Amino acid sequence: MNEHDHTHHSFVRANENRLLIALAITGLMAVVELVGGLLSNSLALLGDAAHMFTDTMALGLSLFALNLAKRPASESKTFGYLRAEILAALINGMILILVTVFIFYEAYQRALDPPEVHGSLMLIVAAIGLVANLIGISVLYSGSRQNLNVKGAFLHMWGDAISSVGVIVAGIIILLTGWNIADPILSILIGIIILRGAIRLVWESVNILLEAVPKDLDIGQIIGEIKSIDGLRDVHDIHVWTITSGVYALSAHLLIEDQLLSRTAEISERIDHVLSQKFGIGHSTLQFECEECQNNLACHFGGESK
Repeated sequence: MNEHDHTHHSFVRANENRLLIALAITGLMAVVELVGGLLSNSLALLGDAAHMFTDTMALGLSLFALNLAKRPASESKTFGYLRAEILAALINGMILILVTVFIFYEAYQRALDPPEVHGSLMLIVAAIGLVANLIGISVLYSGSRQNLNVKGAFLHMWGDAISSVGVIVAGIIILLTGWNIADPILSILIGIIILRGAIRLVWESVNILLEAVPKDLDIGQIIGEIKSIDGLRDVHDIHVWTITSGVYALSAHLLIEDQLLSRTAEISERIDHVLSQKFGIGHSTLQFECEECQNNLACHFGGESK
């Protein structure tokens, strides 16, 4: 196991623990908000409880995908199940979009007929939900910066926290003014914020599945660094893509000066070092080419680094 694989497995273990904590928090708060919504007759809390239950399922999906991704590679799946995390992130993003549609629909219904609620109980339950969600957000934050699957879970909890804030604000306005329409207005604002993050998550997931160049890598800069290595004349047919969050791969054809075959191993090691240290690319497949060999025919020989 190389350094990148060891680091990735460490991230997987850490992210699994983060998701387990977030799953426990979200599942518990879904039950609390359901009971609170029934006792206070608050459609806002009941709607947030439904949102919480949806997020609990989404977190369960993320955790399942994370465990599936740990399965070893096979002859039919040479990269293993690493992409399961990206599929989970895509599904979570789509669920978030559907949740937003539900929020917009509920906001429209409440605007037509604002419900009567018990504001005090509504505020207490929403405040407890907000504290719980903030704890979950803090647990998932670091993992969300490294893993798209965890980012999907993080966005779900962020949406829950915003919903809780919206319920609290709506409850305060209703208690002070009796203006019940504040609830649907704030629900629409909450939905817009959630929708923005969901669209970004879906877009990033689709880009990975389409094997686009990772957004934080510049392929021109990579080519420049490779071409600066002594003995190389040109780089072509280069492809850079993401296998899963934080795991990048590259393949390229390299035109080298006419030289002994043994030197390609040295060049390959230098390229692997540059790719790993400067760009975080841990999987590379390199095919070397030379214009002239002893028999005056073009020759091709390649190697792979993992």
